Amino acid sequence: MEKTNGEVLYFLLSLLLSIFLFLPISECGRAQAMFIFGDSLIDNGNNNFIPTIAKANYLPYGIDYGFPTGRFCNGLTVTDYGAKLLGLPFPVPYLSLQSKTTQILQGVNYASAAAGILDATGRHYGGRISFNGQIALFEKTVTTQLPFLIPNLIKLSDYLSSSVFVINIGSNDYINNYLLPNLYSTSREYTADAFADLLISNFERQLKSLYMLGVRKMLLVGIGPLGCIPSQLYQHNSTDGSCIEIVNKQVSLFNERLVPLLLKLNSTLQGSFFVYENIYDTFVDLVQNPASYGFKEKNQACCGSGKYGGQLSCLPLQVPCAERDAFIFWDSFHPTQAANKIVAERCYSPLATDCLPISGYMLAQL
Repeated sequence: MEKTNGEVLYFLLSLLLSIFLFLPISECGRAQAMFIFGDSLIDNGNNNFIPTIAKANYLPYGIDYGFPTGRFCNGLTVTDYGAKLLGLPFPVPYLSLQSKTTQILQGVNYASAAAGILDATGRHYGGRISFNGQIALFEKTVTTQLPFLIPNLIKLSDYLSSSVFVINIGSNDYINNYLLPNLYSTSREYTADAFADLLISNFERQLKSLYMLGVRKMLLVGIGPLGCIPSQLYQHNSTDGSCIEIVNKQVSLFNERLVPLLLKLNSTLQGSFFVYENIYDTFVDLVQNPASYGFKEKNQACCGSGKYGGQLSCLPLQVPCAERDAFIFWDSFHPTQAANKIVAERCYSPLATDCLPISGYMLAQL
């Protein structure tokens, strides 16, 4: 009998856990800092400093933070909550840093809205720092900035190997590349399977680059059910608010390849440990059972224009919904801080189950 995707995923993660029990993990102990790579889901201000239309440095973004910071949310992101749960400070945006500041020791956020695994992704927004670009900035941090703060090479290596690296990238390679056939040719050049293969092969090379720079503890976030976000509901003219299944199936192809990649890297990159955050199933559960999480609106953006708030994302000084904690989605693309808090707790808490084979909290303690 053919196994379902869920059964295959369970088997692979069980195998990953068995590998974990025998891995030569670094003995440096609790994470000293968090380093973040990704896109607008966790960008906390880098795009404020580059010429791009992908910005969130205006109200009502940040309305529940107290002021706009560049976060694409009404308040905190998943990694903000994750850092809090790990007892770590919020990593500062890389582009806001002075070259020799000691703030670097508390971790750095390299994430950039509109960024993707592929360099071309998001180009219609103008400036953005692709994942390759973020890795290049991290290399600069490791080779020229951190040695000034930690001159001892052994201590520097221990610092990097004990820190947690969160990588949340890939969504834009679909919603701002593959799923925009009028602007990008990828959907004509690649089948959905071939495109997922392309992303994974690039992603593997990029993760190995981070490993070569001293990174050891990596938390890789899968792609969420993009067919459920307001922008896709609007684009596909969903009549009843149901998720667009063809989109969800396409992004699932990436996730299905991500766990085997983790297995491969864990078994070949000595001293490394990779954790998978299954954000896809978490968000499907939120959308299918909103009331059980305290939400009243499952597919309507709190701040946006058009059907589902998916035609145009949150505009400057636009009046958002009043009950923001009752909405899963803040704007056309991004969750509210209420949804982000739930996602973070299901990964970064000590007994969390959505990060596998161990929680983000456990990863930080290795």
